[in-house]
Parts: sequence; structure tokens; C-alpha cells
Amino acid sequence: MRGGEVKMLNIENTIDRIRELIDNGDNAQLREELETYHSADLADIFQELKPDERLACITNINEELASDVIEYLTPQLQVEILGDIDENLASRLVSKLPHDDAADVLGNMEEDDTEAFLENLPQKFSSDVRELLTYNEDTAGGIMNPLVLTVYDNMTVKEALDTIRIKAEKDNMELYYAYVVDKNLHLVGVLSLRTLMTTPVDINVSDIMKKDIVKIHVDDYQDYIADVFMKYQFNALPVVDLYDHLKGVVTWDDAQDIVEEETTDEILQSSGIVTDLGDDDDDVLTGSIGHAIKARIPWLFITLIGEFIAVSITSKFDKTFNALPIAAAFMPLLAGLGGNIGTQSITLMVRGMSTGQITLSSGWKYILRETITGLSIGAIFGLLVMTVTWGWQNHVQLGLVVGCAMSLNMTIATMIGTCTPLILKKLNIDPAVASGPVIATTIDVIGLAIYLSLVTWYLISI
Repeated sequence: MRGGEVKMLNIENTIDRIRELIDNGDNAQLREELETYHSADLADIFQELKPDERLACITNINEELASDVIEYLTPQLQVEILGDIDENLASRLVSKLPHDDAADVLGNMEEDDTEAFLENLPQKFSSDVRELLTYNEDTAGGIMNPLVLTVYDNMTVKEALDTIRIKAEKDNMELYYAYVVDKNLHLVGVLSLRTLMTTPVDINVSDIMKKDIVKIHVDDYQDYIADVFMKYQFNALPVVDLYDHLKGVVTWDDAQDIVEEETTDEILQSSGIVTDLGDDDDDVLTGSIGHAIKARIPWLFITLIGEFIAVSITSKFDKTFNALPIAAAFMPLLAGLGGNIGTQSITLMVRGMSTGQITLSSGWKYILRETITGLSIGAIFGLLVMTVTWGWQNHVQLGLVVGCAMSLNMTIATMIGTCTPLILKKLNIDPAVASGPVIATTIDVIGLAIYLSLVTWYLISI
């Protein structure tokens, strides 16, 4: 467990206590206080402190704990703190991080700063991190840990266990599985530690290893890696290159980070917030105001254009409103319910596609299913709206028109919400953008056109 014993965190009281100790210059008491918290809690505390207060804290705790805290911080704070503290201390803290985390931290720095850190790091560690930095950060190569527990295929169980003891103690690596390689470091098998510990020591490793290995390639992207972890539920997956050489391992916590990042991106994109502005060290919620504006404006402009189209359509029915003014009162009702049911369908489809439940080949079944669902719900709400309108306005024909418009609008909105993610996927566009304001605006425009056309037709027919 990182950071000593776990102490329950009351963030406001803790911040006040730490600031009091810093103001009093009581470094010994400050160190004692900080080291009672878990490193994840300290990261939360650091988020609330001022830069000079963070500096006082990070330089007063032991280096192991300080390194753990760095690992939990946001990229912005990692770069800020490592840039503020002594260069040698910063290098020592980075060298205590897992290789993949160290590569992430250095990858967020300016190129000159990254190179300066690499020059100060231990040679082997620096070499491993340099290799990780050559991979795309969103691929297995960019997130893997090159420290892998390996044994050779010609070893006995006893030799393998002895090797594992030495490597685990020396390199402080994660003990999930032992990967079996040949003399050329090709991945040929995998062993669980349980199997090794329960097998007679004179048995050869090659006789008990599993040869049907689930593995990922250095160039596989994050979404694929997350899908593999979710499907097979392994604690770790080996990473190989084109020649099947074992290059590293991706662990379950890496996959958890991927899923969290992908989910966050989907949520933001579904609200029309751009996530790929290239500002890796900036965050829409906590970053600069300028970044937040750039992230939110683009889709709002497109939505504005869509709403102008809706206004243009509405303006063409001015005679309809003059003849039947009450017709305008039902427009928000139709737009709201149509947009909501369309968003429901989009959400179901995007989520189903992200988890692998829905594929392009099976998509037609869900289009049919959602269309029937939309038609059924539309009929229910259409009948309800017709009844309420009839009773409210004592106008059976108006109730019938509004009810039919509601039914058609909800059915078409469901079809749009179901088909659009599949079409975007076919075009290699992220389906998550389908649930943004643009599709909602499209549904509004179509709904208004249907409703006002029906009202106009009714007025002409009487």
C-alpha cells in the first residue's frame, strides 16, 4: 500500500492544518502529518494547495512517497512540480516511477526539458523510457511497462522460481504472470504463478506453459486494448512487436485508465465538446478559459446554423400561425420529446458499439428493434397528447394533428438516433459525435417540418 497507513481524509480541515504547519515553519511536524496519508489522498491535497505550498510539501516527504504522489497527479501538476523542485531530486523521483508512467510524465514536458531529464536518469532506465517515447502515446507501446517477468522455455520449474525471486526483488516488477520466451526472446508461452508453485520442481517449463496466448501488438490502439481486457478479464497482457519479440506488458490498471479516458471523451463529445485540440496538458474543466472556449465553440456554431434553418422553416408557415395561433404552443413539446427519444437511441447505440455488443454486421437488427420501439412509444405519446389537446382546446381535429405529428416525430427521431452512429462508424468517424447537439438540432428541424406541414394540410382541408 502506498503512502503508509490509510487515514480518512477531511480535505478542508487537512488543508487548514497543513497551511498552519507551513506558516509556522514546522517541517518535522509537517512531514509527520503528510506521511500519515495515502499517496492518492496527498495528490488530492496537492490539487488544493498553492504552488509554494506544494513545493514545501513535496520536499518534506520521503522520496518513495513523493514519487507515488507524482504518479497520481494530473499532467499539468506533474510538470509544474518537477519543474519547481531541485533538478537532481526531480530526476530521482522520476526514476522511481514505473517506466510507462515516467514516459507519460516526460512526454508532457517541453522537448528540451525531457532531454535534460533523460540525461540525468540512470542509463538503463533512460534507455527504456526513450524507447517508450518513440511509440504513439495512445498505443500499447506507449503505455506498456518494459519490465516483464520472463523465464526461458528450457528451464525447469525450480530454475524458473529462482529466476522470478531474483528479478522480482531486483526490479520491483508486478507479479501477475510469468511469460516464457525462447533464446531469441520470442514469446512462446505464459504461466500463472499458481501453476509454477503447485508443479513439481523438476518439470520443464515448456511442458506446463499455455501456448494459446492472448497478446497485443505495440501498435494496437487504446480502444482495442480496453476491449481485449474487458473480453478476457486478464490482469495483464503481453505486448509483442512484428517479429513476436516480447516488448512489455500492459496491466489491468492501465486498461482501467484507458476505459476512464475513453468514457470521458465519449461524454464530452456527446455534449458537443471537442476533445482533440492537441493540448494534452490542458483540461476542459480545470484548464485555461481559452482552452475551454475553443473546446466548446465549434459544435455550438454548427448548432447555431441548424437552428437558423429551423427558424427559416418556421418563418415559411406564418400564414399557418395567423390562422391557428395555438399551433405555436405545441412546438416545444414536439421538439423536446423528439430530441429526448432520439438521444436515448443514440446513447444505446454508441454504448453498445463501444462495448462490442453492436457491430456493423448486426446493426440492422438494432435498427429494426429501435424503429419498432420508437413507433410504439410514439403511438402511446401521440394518443396521450391527442387526448390532452382535445380536452384542453376542445378541438378534436387539432388534437389529432398534434398526436399524429408527435407519433411521426418520435418514430423518425428514433430511426435517426439509431442509424447515425452506424453510418458514422462505417465512414470511420467516431460514433460518439452522433449524440452531440448537431443530431438533436436535425431532429428538431425535421420535427418542426412534419408538425407544421400537418397543421397546414389540416387548415387547407377544412
